[in-house]
Amino acid sequence: MKIIIVGAGRVGASLAESLVSEHNDITLIDPDPTVLADLQDRYDLRTVQGNGILPRVLKDAGAEDADMLVAVTRSDETNLVACRIAASMFNVPRRIARVRSPELAGQAELHGDAGFNVDHVICPEQSVTEHLERLIEFPEALQVLQFAAGRVTLVSVKAFAGGRMVSCPIEDFKKHLPDIDLRVVALFRENQPVAVDGYTLIQPGDEVFCMAATRHIRTVMAELRRLYKPVSKVMIAGGGNIGLRLARALERDYQVKLIESDRRRCDELANQLDSRTLVLHGDATDEDLLADEYVQEVDTFVALTSDDENNIMSSLLAKRMGARRVVSLIQRKVYAELVQGGQIDVAIAPSNATLSELLRHIRRGDVVAVYRLRRGIAEAIEIVVHGDRKSSKVVGRTVEEIGMPKGTVIGGLVRGDEVIMAHHDSRIEPEDHVIIFVENRKLVPSVEKLFQVEVGFI
Repeated sequence: MKIIIVGAGRVGASLAESLVSEHNDITLIDPDPTVLADLQDRYDLRTVQGNGILPRVLKDAGAEDADMLVAVTRSDETNLVACRIAASMFNVPRRIARVRSPELAGQAELHGDAGFNVDHVICPEQSVTEHLERLIEFPEALQVLQFAAGRVTLVSVKAFAGGRMVSCPIEDFKKHLPDIDLRVVALFRENQPVAVDGYTLIQPGDEVFCMAATRHIRTVMAELRRLYKPVSKVMIAGGGNIGLRLARALERDYQVKLIESDRRRCDELANQLDSRTLVLHGDATDEDLLADEYVQEVDTFVALTSDDENNIMSSLLAKRMGARRVVSLIQRKVYAELVQGGQIDVAIAPSNATLSELLRHIRRGDVVAVYRLRRGIAEAIEIVVHGDRKSSKVVGRTVEEIGMPKGTVIGGLVRGDEVIMAHHDSRIEPEDHVIIFVENRKLVPSVEKLFQVEVGFI
């Protein structure tokens, strides 16, 4: 697929890296020649220096025969205009724009044929906010991913000594939970994948990926570690777009305190949030402020400022002072990898959340959802199956007959309202939603090819 990416920031660079590795023809547009030169040295892609809304620049990038344009600069206006020009002047078939402003993102009429001709709008702040909400709802989990309109959940949990299933073979889940169908789709020990079958022992410290119907997921998690009491008190450091969105999402059900260092922004936040949310002017790395606000009683501390170092330091300080769980937003993925799982319970790289949303519009086939896992190395994908036994390599066949590539696992199926955990004898039918765990994203093209409808296939 020939794809033009407008914007070589963190999101654009991450997207280019991912798509190049899947053998797409990528052209990257950005005004900064230094950034472009660095990316061209690292990846097999073309670069064009210039402004992505200029017809000359788009033409130089090959817009006349491009399959898709993805505009992910920091400017909403640039992204929207780039899509408009790509549609009206070059007839690029698919156009995706990153839009950060809630007002612009929510205006559907702006994105249609009469507006900016955007096929899909992605909002990074909303993606990150929804991810944070799930982590607060499931405080024991490292990641919480939902599929099939929320009917199926995949959680990543660190196994703790004392859990009923810890130091037991996976097949014992059936004995402990006879009325619940679940699937352990992956297991990592000391950051290395472990082959999973019924005889695999779950050891303390293992990162276990479990899939089950959403209504059962807490019961499944309780087999691997002691469940925390439900979260009631949340403290947020940083009142930017994500901090505001998260406070709004939580304030009805939780006691929320929000710390913001800018006085004027504090006034804006106080006017936009419910009176139950306490907005505090101050520095989240101020030990006296955290002590005065009883951080030791906080169930979840979330650091969401625009400064990675401040987020790391405030999270470490909150943890040391007694906050039960700390979550930190870290822009630089290398920082996130360094601190994840230590004193900081969860480190989130927002580019991964944005990339997950983008990929579901870019993947081949009828892809409903894509999630990046384990620092972007692994993926979980939801694909809708089409065709019949003659035109598809999977329809009418059992999981065992399909022969999935090594390192990939079909975890679950959703057939109408029925949730089915996939086992070796589970048969795939047309229009099933199939949820797949991919240990290494380099395997994704093989999975996509397997699930594509091939007319005339025998």
